Amino acid sequence: MYEKFYGLSGKPFQIVPNPNFLYLSRKHRHALTYLEYGIREGMGFILLTGEIGTGKTTLIRHILNQFEKEIEVAVVFNTNVTADQLLRLLLREFELPTESHDKTHHLEQIYHFLIEKYARRCKVLLVIDEAQNLSEEVLEEVRMLSNLQVDDNLLLQIMLVGQPELAAKLKRPALAQLAQRIGVSYHLTPLDREETGAYIASRLEKVGGDGGLFSSEAVDEVYRVSGGTPRTINLLCDSSLVYGFADELRRI
Repeated sequence: MYEKFYGLSGKPFQIVPNPNFLYLSRKHRHALTYLEYGIREGMGFILLTGEIGTGKTTLIRHILNQFEKEIEVAVVFNTNVTADQLLRLLLREFELPTESHDKTHHLEQIYHFLIEKYARRCKVLLVIDEAQNLSEEVLEEVRMLSNLQVDDNLLLQIMLVGQPELAAKLKRPALAQLAQRIGVSYHLTPLDREETGAYIASRLEKVGGDGGLFSSEAVDEVYRVSGGTPRTINLLCDSSLVYGFADELRRI
């Protein structure tokens, strides 16, 4: 609606995670470095946490695009599941048969699949998003999956992604064994005022817009209201452009 008025080739502030719009703040660069290191070094468990809307999913999609030719990846988003349901989701992600309802058979299928990939020198990564919703029972099942190995080589790497409650949950005594296996972890925090301005300008420029479309005072207000959370910044900026278009304002 407002794209033509502001000379934009598309909407710059959609809230759907899109790695093409990834703005690598200092924090996001650090997170990316940690995640890449964990994957390349074959860490059994990698942990990424952050508040809602800080850009975790966008960051994950970006890094998976980088590794898509090197690694077989399974991504699980539905985490309100039982241990058996998680195994079946994993089978579907790896395009393996799911007709059986026998847990032992499921584990054997996954193990043989991983052995086959290992023989081809192909790494396998399981990414579990919104992992804070997993019960202790399911997290223990995830830990057991990490036991699958050949000699000293892990067959499956696991990346847990979630809100801060995930880190708190992993501190419970019942999950101590899993917590001890986390080789790399990073907590993603919101943007500061300077990063918020650069984030807004970056997204505008990616659709051919003027990075200075928002005045310094407008950016101050966006930062004050959003607290530097990218998803909220997107909502505020998109609404501002709608109202700006309605009032025929060339600058917000």
